[in-house]
Amino acid sequence: MEQYKTDYEKYQEAKERVKEIKGFYGHLFSYIVVNGFLLFINLYFSPKHLWFFWPMMGWGIGLLFHAFGVFDIFPFLGKDWEQKKIDEILEKEKETKKWE
Repeated sequence: MEQYKTDYEKYQEAKERVKEIKGFYGHLFSYIVVNGFLLFINLYFSPKHLWFFWPMMGWGIGLLFHAFGVFDIFPFLGKDWEQKKIDEILEKEKETKKWE
C-alpha cells in the first residue's frame, strides 16, 4: 500500500516526522534549562542536601521514552510496528471470515 503514495502524502509524512523531531528537541532543551536551574537552586541554597537529581531522573525517564518513540529505537514503539500489527489483525480477520 505504501508504494502508491502520492508526492503530497510523502510530503505530509515528512512534515509530520520533522514536527515530531522538533518536539523532541524542544523537550530536550526545556529539560536542560529547567534542570540546570534546579541544580543551581539546589547547590546555592542547600548544598549539603542534594535533591536535584530526583526530578532530573524522573523527567529524564520521560525524555528517554520520548526519544525512543521519535527515533524508532524500540521497534514496538514505532509506526512500522503499528502498521504490521494492523495488517496482521486484518489478515486474521479475513481468515476467520473465510471459514464461517
